Amino acid sequence: MKAISYSRYGGPEVLEYGERPDPKVGPDAVLVKVRAAAVNPVDWKAQAGYLDGMMDAVFPVVPGWDVSGVVVQPGVSVTEFAVGDEVMGYVREDFLARGTFAEYVAAPVRTLARKPRTVGFEEAAALPLVGLTAYQALHQALAVRSGETVLVHAAAGGVGSMAVQIARHLGCRVLGAAREAGQERVRELGAEAVLYDERTFAEQVRTLAPDGVDAALDTIGGPFLRLTPDVLAPEGRLASIADGEVIALGGRYFWVRPDSADLAALAALVDEGVLTVRVARSFPLEEAAEAQRANMEGGLNGKVVVTVAWPD
Repeated sequence: MKAISYSRYGGPEVLEYGERPDPKVGPDAVLVKVRAAAVNPVDWKAQAGYLDGMMDAVFPVVPGWDVSGVVVQPGVSVTEFAVGDEVMGYVREDFLARGTFAEYVAAPVRTLARKPRTVGFEEAAALPLVGLTAYQALHQALAVRSGETVLVHAAAGGVGSMAVQIARHLGCRVLGAAREAGQERVRELGAEAVLYDERTFAEQVRTLAPDGVDAALDTIGGPFLRLTPDVLAPEGRLASIADGEVIALGGRYFWVRPDSADLAALAALVDEGVLTVRVARSFPLEEAAEAQRANMEGGLNGKVVVTVAWPD
């Protein structure tokens, strides 16, 4: 099969397009014919070696964790999916080796759910990591409830935009922090916009929520994370997906995990029109290095995906 891979840590320049062995399909996995795979910051951070203390890399590594495609072979013990099922997945394992930037991926069933019916493969591929991160952080790390006020950092970004939509669906009032370029997007999503300015950030939030916010989700870390405890209500909760310093600030450091039931819940929200995901740019598989560069540069109003072309 054709795939993107890297044989050493580095930037986009280490990515190579070429032939790789077809994946072996374990008993609890299915072989997915890939139609699209999304690019996420964690992909190029892992590729640069930032996760080396956490995850073994079995070189050459095929990058990518997000995917959408069609099941072409179920494993011998799989009953959840059949040939022809359209699926999406957050195909993260406990090591770096067989990712989704390829024509085929062997995906454990615990990482998959059926693709939303109402969107295409590109949008479906762009949903799993950011959607699961927001969904699990709000439900598990923060346990938000209807009627609460929730602050979402980088609310115009990938995880942030998902969190705004999910929190509003749960019946929360949402304050969305963003830079100037993201203010309009935050309002489009239905949140009350807060401008990132270290001098006025706390004052802005306190003006909107004088008693403090009930929950805050940090997606960027750094100075605005450190300012967030000052805008929490007395029993307010704080979680970060980006910065372990949150623990010293009294909050929780949260990592997303693959979960087929949560993925299915996200798919249902998409089909109900509650949740939308925006694709900004798409690249063919052989141009994955350029797709990665586009993701690294940022400033896009939506996700970056790579696509695999198949004959009709």
